[in-house]
Amino acid sequence: MTTLHDKVPQGLDRKEAEVYKHLDPARLPKHIAIIMDGNGRWARRRHMPRVAGHRAGVASVRSTVETAARIHIQALTLYAFSEENWKKRPASEVGFLMSLLSRYLKAEVPTLNENNIRLEYIGRLHELPADVQERMGWAREATARNSGMVLTLALNYSARSELVDAFRSMVQAASQNGGINHLRIDEDMVSQHLYTRHLPDPDLVVRTSGEMRLSNFLLWQLAYAEIYVTPTLWPDFRGLHLLEGIAEYQKRERRYGGLNHKDAHAPAETAKA
Repeated sequence: MTTLHDKVPQGLDRKEAEVYKHLDPARLPKHIAIIMDGNGRWARRRHMPRVAGHRAGVASVRSTVETAARIHIQALTLYAFSEENWKKRPASEVGFLMSLLSRYLKAEVPTLNENNIRLEYIGRLHELPADVQERMGWAREATARNSGMVLTLALNYSARSELVDAFRSMVQAASQNGGINHLRIDEDMVSQHLYTRHLPDPDLVVRTSGEMRLSNFLLWQLAYAEIYVTPTLWPDFRGLHLLEGIAEYQKRERRYGGLNHKDAHAPAETAKA
């Protein structure tokens, strides 16, 4: 006989367990992507500098990552730092974010290893400061042998830049293999040259702070993802909110452009009548 203790993964708190026990473990999304938004508004409402919101958001990352790993999500991708952030934010804020990233990686590697999480990155990483790249490489190597969830941080990331880089990569590969006349372009080929070629496409994308846009995030990969928007600002987001998003995801029927079961049988039933 299956008990609630058997069904609920270890490590979830009481509220998380209450939500999880209503989920179907067989229908969990394999890959969840999150647009972490609202740090600035969180800080402004408290009459604090923007950097205070970024600092508070680290606890949200920790809670969300640990909960996702505990319920055996295969992949979690966090939109941490966009290419537009890099170009348009004040230099002082960008510098703080880079320092915060380095401190996060140093502090969280033990927790990632305890939860069997492997760390990866996507984006134009070569444009980041050299010392930050070095810390990133260290953290990736320190978690490389883990076999559980893949946590991917999107850093200096732009979906349009990713597509440009993918097309350049395809042309370069063709030039080294018979010339441009042998270039074959289809969906599979494009996917094989994206930053995320080692990951399945996301099933669910979560956006915090109530904004209704994708903000140049994984535009190719999110073609058929379910979108869940919560008004919760990122520094207030926790594993419980992630589970609530998964609960909403499981209420939906994913059709990939086809008909749902009811609609598929409607013509035959009409003809029979």
